[in-house]
Amino acid sequence: MIEWLDRREPATHGVRSLLLEAQDGRVRLLMSAINVGEVYYFVSKNRGEPVGELWRNLCRTLPVTIEVPTMDEVWNAALLKGRYPISYADAFAVALARKHRCPVITGDPEFRSVDDLQVDWMERAV
Repeated sequence: MIEWLDRREPATHGVRSLLLEAQDGRVRLLMSAINVGEVYYFVSKNRGEPVGELWRNLCRTLPVTIEVPTMDEVWNAALLKGRYPISYADAFAVALARKHRCPVITGDPEFRSVDDLQVDWMERAV
């Protein structure tokens, strides 16, 4: 999402395609509320608070289901963080993908370290 917000290809094209598919009901996109907050903090810090606010307003209109983790999911993400060299926020993305038995869509190589995780790799800007 960060590369999409920054309009960096090829991520921009890939995310746009996924959003259109979700809007048409061909796919269901999910995002943990933790990751929504991660995007907000990252873009606010690195691109300025106006861009963070743009994301804050925009994420509510996207065809993406935002799930707030339960306490069981918090514990599950904490275990994943302890097992794998991933960020805590990424552990929530993994936990959500496992819960729904769906892939994580990412270009972040950090996810390669997670066993038994289906990943749909999105190319990143070079």
